[in-house]
Amino acid sequence: MSGYKLLGRNYTPPDLVAKVTGRAKYAEDYRVDGMLFCKLLLSPMPHCRVRRIDARAALSMPGVRAILTADDLPAPRREAGAPAGPLAPEAALTKEPVYKGEPILAVAAVDEHVAAEAVDRIELDLEPLPFLVDPLDSLRPNGPNARREGNAFVGGKLTTLKWTAQDFAGAPDGALPMGEPGTQWAYGDLDAGFRQADLVLDETFHTQSTSHQPLETRTAMAYWQSGRLYVHCSTQSVVQTVESVARWVGIDADRVVVISEYTGGGFGSKIPGTHTLAVPALLARKAGAPVMMRISREEEHFIGRCRPSLLARVRIGLRKDGRVTAVDMFVLQDAGPYEDQYDLEAAPVMCSLAYQPMAMRFRGLSVLTNTPPPTSQRAPGGMQQNAIMEPILAKAARRLGIDPVVLHRVNAPAGKALLGPPGKDGTRSHVTSAFVVEAIERGAELFKWDERTARRGTRDGSKVRGIGISVSPFIGGYSIGYDGLLLIRPDGRLYVQSGIGNLGTHSVIDTARVAAEVLDVPWDRVEVVWGNTSRNLPWTCTSDGSQTMHAMSRANHAAATDARQKLLQIAAADLGGRPDDYRVEEARVYRSGDRSRYLTFEQAAQRAMQRGGAYDGHDLPSNIHATTRASAAALAGQGLMGVAKDTYPHDGETHSYVVGFAEVEVDVETGSVRLVEYAAVADVGTVMNPRSLGGQILGGSCLGIGHALTQRTVYDRQYGMPLALRFHHTKPLTILDVPADGMRQAALDKADPETPVGARGVGEPPVGAGVGAILAAIVDAVGDDVFRRTPVTPDVILASLEAGHRAHDVLRSYT
Repeated sequence: MSGYKLLGRNYTPPDLVAKVTGRAKYAEDYRVDGMLFCKLLLSPMPHCRVRRIDARAALSMPGVRAILTADDLPAPRREAGAPAGPLAPEAALTKEPVYKGEPILAVAAVDEHVAAEAVDRIELDLEPLPFLVDPLDSLRPNGPNARREGNAFVGGKLTTLKWTAQDFAGAPDGALPMGEPGTQWAYGDLDAGFRQADLVLDETFHTQSTSHQPLETRTAMAYWQSGRLYVHCSTQSVVQTVESVARWVGIDADRVVVISEYTGGGFGSKIPGTHTLAVPALLARKAGAPVMMRISREEEHFIGRCRPSLLARVRIGLRKDGRVTAVDMFVLQDAGPYEDQYDLEAAPVMCSLAYQPMAMRFRGLSVLTNTPPPTSQRAPGGMQQNAIMEPILAKAARRLGIDPVVLHRVNAPAGKALLGPPGKDGTRSHVTSAFVVEAIERGAELFKWDERTARRGTRDGSKVRGIGISVSPFIGGYSIGYDGLLLIRPDGRLYVQSGIGNLGTHSVIDTARVAAEVLDVPWDRVEVVWGNTSRNLPWTCTSDGSQTMHAMSRANHAAATDARQKLLQIAAADLGGRPDDYRVEEARVYRSGDRSRYLTFEQAAQRAMQRGGAYDGHDLPSNIHATTRASAAALAGQGLMGVAKDTYPHDGETHSYVVGFAEVEVDVETGSVRLVEYAAVADVGTVMNPRSLGGQILGGSCLGIGHALTQRTVYDRQYGMPLALRFHHTKPLTILDVPADGMRQAALDKADPETPVGARGVGEPPVGAGVGAILAAIVDAVGDDVFRRTPVTPDVILASLEAGHRAHDVLRSYT
């Protein structure tokens, strides 16, 4: 980005050397004298009641130190602001498991072998309870419920809801029945929209549930010291995990210290940590010794969260020029066993933004099942809507005889585009900015769309190629108003305090560079303090919803601006004149027009400490968060302090966009799909770190590609048991599944006007770009009646091609 010295330029993050040399310490790497190890006993049934636990044989074993059950957990406390509901909040251990693999108890012993043997010696008396894995089964007349308290969320409340026999009988073969919804909204004249349409399609599509499976499982180690709990864990959000741990353990937040300098991925599954952190914490207190809980890959499959599946039916109308005139969307969500999920809300909103339909109606229902609890997975709902909509739009383009790029360009959001339902005042929300048309055009050029169009659909023996495009929007920053905190110490260095989690995205460092940019400090004179809440970190956003870059670039900009103003005031007081007579440049404060008159940062820090008050942090702003206030107070008197809450104006909802392009080769004799070329262009505001941005664009796209082609969850419906527990069966994408020299990316680098440096988040929109482009390309290669679900595996393609029509059951879950 022109005009910046640091922003928009590649650099080596300070944690990179530690990672590549092995010096970076993750939760599993910590050891403490006398440390015990714990193992979990997981439920062998999808739903049951624990009537009796006989642990006598386990407790008599040498080396066993303690056993923790649900009775040892504190009374459940809901998250602040969370409404009360009929279901108790999910806990670390339970006496009524509601999915296969839910933890029932934990054993602490001198090593993992002893702990595992002790678990095997524990006898359980379990009462089987009704269960189901398919949400559609729960809606049938007299269908089973996953929970005794109800089966579906209506108006945000859990109730028992069954569709009628007429609802099921009235749906065409292979189409989703549309009974009573649990939520709905609409805008525009839907009937008029369909009357204007030259083409109307009615399609049902099923997106697969997929587990998060970050490389680092949710391992944790905990110990107590002087009445305080210290937790080494894997979390996306360091500062915001403190209150979560306090709630799960039943203590005050000021007694919790969270240490997480490095996290091996989360993808939404570790946003405020994970409730299983309570297990080693409470075991450590009970046993009087530190406890390490190492989670295996199989255990991670159960307790590590997943993306909820969405089964959708979409009726869409389009004009001859490709303009979408109407969308009528009904979505059935698998909510797992505990809570309603955001995906059901996000999918239609992202649809309304991506394609700007002239009129739209959304109806949806979220149903409980006895499967592992879902949560936000990178682009929750957004990825699924791209998987649902892009094959339909590819079919529409074929039927209308228009170029898919033209279809997407005519429907692309621009400027302060509208999205979602009308509010209470009847008006719809708008985004802060959108430059999607430019991204489409740039991407078509990068991908060489016109050149590839000439060979689309051509056969080479048994192989045929197709190309596809996908426009994927998602949130690029949904909350603001956080705090920045920094110090210029007497050594002249800038210390930026950061409560962001270091989960591999570089945001913890990239956002600190904003402060260095504002203060014009050479990067080699900047220290970023992160990863340990005892080191006086400020109130920071959770790392989710792609909001970290947006929210914390604003907060650090505010703190740096505060520090800059103090520097100018100190220089004016020492050297004469007014603050406006000075400027900050290269870690000095110069008199404008006279570079011989200046203060170094070393001198300014000393002057700040002498002046005291707001200059060195003894007087603090009244509007900062209590967490920041405590941290700033602990740092007071150590240099010149910059501390401020983000109060910058903000008009609209911040979203980012990635447009994906894919060419695939399908072997019609084997059904296999090979990705030939992929390109993506991002509209994410100001580019902060080009190399990291490229990794986010292509890494997120690969997640989407995996959802399109390989990744799946399979259940035995009769017994409620998962059949895919390891990578060999769940099939996440690997580096061998993408072309070594055929993955390209670019970014527009156009600043968002509603944030100081123009930056938006990028983490999530690439996922929908990847999944949508691949699915559209398969449609282009082999036709629009081959698949209606993800992933599109060889058996799906081959069976449909041999039958001459779609040959799989789109309505069945977990197949």
